[in-house]
Amino acid sequence: MHMATNRPRYTVSVDDELFQRIEDFRYEHRYQTRSQATVELIRLGLEALKKEQTEKNDASSDN
Repeated sequence: MHMATNRPRYTVSVDDELFQRIEDFRYEHRYQTRSQATVELIRLGLEALKKEQTEKNDASSDN
């Protein structure tokens, strides 16, 4: 039984290579759905970007 969700939804198209990388991540980390794996990859990417930007800002303020 699937529960209805109020979360926003959208469709993303990816090439075959990226699709396979998402699938590999999904199975390696035991996510039940492709959506769960994709959301986690997006979250990880955004966290990495934020960290990179913070480090860049810290380095420029040291000068």
